[in-house]
Amino acid sequence: MRLSQLKPGEKAVVTKILGHGAFRKRVMEMGFVRGREVTMVLNAPLQDPIKYKLMDYEVSLRRSEAELIEVEPYEQWILHKNRAAHPETASHDPASSDNAEEFEPKDRIINVALIGNPNCGKTSLFNIVSGAHEHVGNYAGVTVGAKAGTVKYKGYRFNIVDLPGTYSLSAYSPEELYVMRYLNQEMPDVIVNVVVASNLERNLYLTTELIDMNRSMVIDLNMYDELERSKAVLDYENLGKLLGVPVVPTKASTGWGVDRLLDTIIDVYEMKHNDVRHIHVKMRPELEKGITRVKDIIKNDHSVPARFSPRYLAIKMLEGDPEADALLSRSDSYKEIRDARDAEVQRIERDLKEDVPAAISADKYGFIQGALAETMQGNVLEEQKTTRIIDALVTSKLFGFPIFLCVMFLMFWATFQLGSYPMEWIESLVSWISGLIGKHMADGPLKDLLLDGIIGGVGGVIVFLPNILILYFFISMMEDTGYMARVAFIMDKVMHKMGLHGKSFIPLVMGFGCNVPAIMSTRIIESRSSRLITILINPFVSCSARIPIYVLLVGAFFPHQGALVFFCLYLLGIIVAVLTARLMRRFWFKADETPFVMELPPYRIPTVKAIARGMWSKAHQYLNKMGGIILVASIIIWALSYFPRYEMQQVPESYVTNTIAEMPAELRQEKTPEQLDALVLNAYQQEYSILGHIGKFMEPVVEPMEYGWRTTVALLAGAAAKEVVVSTMGVLYVGEDDADLISERLTSPSPITGQPPFTPAKALSFMVFVLLYVPCIATLAAIARETESWKYAAFSLTYNTLLAWILAFITFRIAILF
Repeated sequence: MRLSQLKPGEKAVVTKILGHGAFRKRVMEMGFVRGREVTMVLNAPLQDPIKYKLMDYEVSLRRSEAELIEVEPYEQWILHKNRAAHPETASHDPASSDNAEEFEPKDRIINVALIGNPNCGKTSLFNIVSGAHEHVGNYAGVTVGAKAGTVKYKGYRFNIVDLPGTYSLSAYSPEELYVMRYLNQEMPDVIVNVVVASNLERNLYLTTELIDMNRSMVIDLNMYDELERSKAVLDYENLGKLLGVPVVPTKASTGWGVDRLLDTIIDVYEMKHNDVRHIHVKMRPELEKGITRVKDIIKNDHSVPARFSPRYLAIKMLEGDPEADALLSRSDSYKEIRDARDAEVQRIERDLKEDVPAAISADKYGFIQGALAETMQGNVLEEQKTTRIIDALVTSKLFGFPIFLCVMFLMFWATFQLGSYPMEWIESLVSWISGLIGKHMADGPLKDLLLDGIIGGVGGVIVFLPNILILYFFISMMEDTGYMARVAFIMDKVMHKMGLHGKSFIPLVMGFGCNVPAIMSTRIIESRSSRLITILINPFVSCSARIPIYVLLVGAFFPHQGALVFFCLYLLGIIVAVLTARLMRRFWFKADETPFVMELPPYRIPTVKAIARGMWSKAHQYLNKMGGIILVASIIIWALSYFPRYEMQQVPESYVTNTIAEMPAELRQEKTPEQLDALVLNAYQQEYSILGHIGKFMEPVVEPMEYGWRTTVALLAGAAAKEVVVSTMGVLYVGEDDADLISERLTSPSPITGQPPFTPAKALSFMVFVLLYVPCIATLAAIARETESWKYAAFSLTYNTLLAWILAFITFRIAILF
């Protein structure tokens, strides 16, 4: 809790001082140090300031200042001390094990924020420290939101937050705005600024902004092995002394140096590290004069929250940063601050003949160059050579696009062809389990649920796990090697023709895996209009959830053209996305003039551990979905198709007569009257079940494609998750014949009509419909969240479904001609 939350007469113990250096120093000099008892005495008549008693004297603090001091109730503090002094009794206390975090001393908790440029290895460090399994990629935008993890080390609990990659703390892109607001609202105890050892000059620009903030900080010199392989020598200890921030080399991919990093974080938190001191990134006198004038006004205005240093806010005001302006707009001296800022900006631009942001950036890079000149010998070799050689091939005018198309075709070929072997093994296992239950279990609703509902539904989907893992393997390889960024580079002009940004291509390729994180990754796009268009066209990119449907129907109807059909389906989705983007840019959104500025990271060989971790993470997600939404959906679909139950005498005579008349003559001759009655009853049971009534009601909508009510129900169920389409078909087509596999059920003639449920034309049309129609619920929620409006989600639902119907109808009519 915060000191400002104490009520009159309540006693607490100080556990942590938040805020920047000057504020921390002042309140600590007044006696607010960790472990000090403090009592709230009373509020001023207007509830601000507040009087406190500590060390036998009374002191007043403004409420905003008391908000920056963390305390723990006195009784709870004593309890913690007793537990620490007598651990043998604490171990027998149920509360100590059931609510360990609640009874943990608050001064032994360190809140750490990982901040750095894209591609600096923050997420790798986060994974190695916290044991999490977040995705790691070698391009901007992998971390699309703050990810939290914890680790216990030497009696401390580290709460670690991996923030999105950002090049600066200006309110230019969503990532920069997110990071700046996080630092303002959450105020971590220690910032770990992750920098790439082989690219210090660019990475340290963000460091200078964090130095301006005057927060407790450690610099993690990551990917130190790349620096070691070069001929450069860096005196990182001396660099830390010059910056006033400890510098620790690490290799996050292997974990080397991480323990030393955690030790340094503890020393900085405990204020014991010798390198820690506050410095100013000195600039030209013309700039320093303007910074000082604005800073002094901010410093003397006590209504400004002590969350950022006055110097940092002054620099941001001179740069025209809207977030800093909004932060100060609530202060008492805002008009004076703004007027001083405007006057100083005019003077600086007149004296220096350049705009203020450019002048500040130039001076900061000058400061960085000076620091590196004193601490680094030699130049870091560009990877440099290998990167240039590969880029000469994969980004060339002649080979760039053919290589990309070959990579895409190889990915789809491997997904279908190589994935078919383990898929057959899993199919055999599912079939064996089904036969075992069918042979040894007594007839009844429970047996029907297991065979038709759970195994028919979940078993029909789980067989496609190998195909999805192969797809994710290729996507991970493209991301981790750095090739994904090159794809965005070569596609920029194409994307620009669409009215989009080159960066839009990365979320679109990520959509091959899953549309939800792909939509979240659009935060890397600075332009709001391009970001919105990319979000709305992303569902047209065929995600891995659709793979079970494609593999099922392609394997059944196009086994010899599988890779080609796969490729054409994905290509169709991309073409529809392109045309939709063009229409949106022309009729809905204004022109986008955002420049294409994107880092092309050096190529890196992905580790087997990283690839395996990513694939296991996706397998885990898929299996969780099997045991969650797909299992529940399969049971619900089975129940709706199973009830109400009918007896043969309840079936109208006219239905029996008409159904038998529709059967092929050979079948009528082969079957006994009892077998014919069983077929008729099964058909009546499904057609007049609850699900049958729903399907019949919706069947007219898709009647032009001759889908039938079962297919209609499968499409409706797919709104929850696309994999449910296959599980629903597995449930609904069970029992029509003796086939064990769904693909055989779909291609085998119905004993009632003599016609198979699907034909090649119908299967092709159905895949087009599934490719384009309503996104799943999770994707719609992601669209609403990222656009901050449900109207865009409603548009996606309506537009996508109408477009799917039109193109599926055209596909069906063309296909039946051939």
